[in-house]
Amino acid sequence: MPTQSKLLSKMPEITLRPSARGYKNRYYGMFRNEWKYFISEWEAQALAARLSVLMQKDPHVQGGMYTIRSLYFDDFFDSGYNEKIAGVNYRKKYRIRVYNCSDETIKLERKIKISNYIHKDSASLTRDEYDRIIAGDYGFLLHHPQQLCQEFYFESVANVLRPKVIVDYDREPFIMDEGEVRITFDRNVRGALMTGDIFDPALPAYNVLPPDQTVLEVKFTEYLPTEISQILPPDGDEFSAISKYTLCYERLQHRTDPMFSLTRSERSW
Repeated sequence: MPTQSKLLSKMPEITLRPSARGYKNRYYGMFRNEWKYFISEWEAQALAARLSVLMQKDPHVQGGMYTIRSLYFDDFFDSGYNEKIAGVNYRKKYRIRVYNCSDETIKLERKIKISNYIHKDSASLTRDEYDRIIAGDYGFLLHHPQQLCQEFYFESVANVLRPKVIVDYDREPFIMDEGEVRITFDRNVRGALMTGDIFDPALPAYNVLPPDQTVLEVKFTEYLPTEISQILPPDGDEFSAISKYTLCYERLQHRTDPMFSLTRSERSW
């Protein structure tokens, strides 16, 4: 069985090396490119119409759109939030994610970000395991058969990770096999207090973006096909360092600059 000392001895390097399929880290594996943009709803609809000719809708999604709800964890010092604001090159965050407010699929995820490259690991949780984590019972994770759960246990104990913010949004995904491209439109980004029930469809939440603003995300591993890159970004917008967790955390925790009455993220828009 793993111990805390064994997990501590496996501290990963944070460098990326080129490989035949893209960039790779010796410990985590392959990393994907990730570009994010703020676009208007009009731009989103126009771009989605163009992409529908070149790409296909994700076949796992019924109706072309689904709701993602994520419970994010951070430590006592809000290091995840502060490192994002400071522009730290290497960052990681843990979250529990569900779809359409259902407990049928519950995922513990870790997202690693190095510059504009990301890597995501996930592990399935049962409803009972989720309830135990929310109740503060992390001990069973040390002996969990999935390594990510073991590493989450170590992080939770060593850095006192606790639930912070619930992030909600509606996603419309497009996929393309060439280059392993995935393009998503995330609308109605909302934040809720971590005291709420993640499975409650009527969970009270705050809108964190203007009604006509959409987050466009472009992810690819090997390359971005020319026919896709030529229509991105729309109207010459440049990609932004967007974090839904940061946006929701600021709105819920009232993190503002008193001189400008803006959140620290909004000052970069």
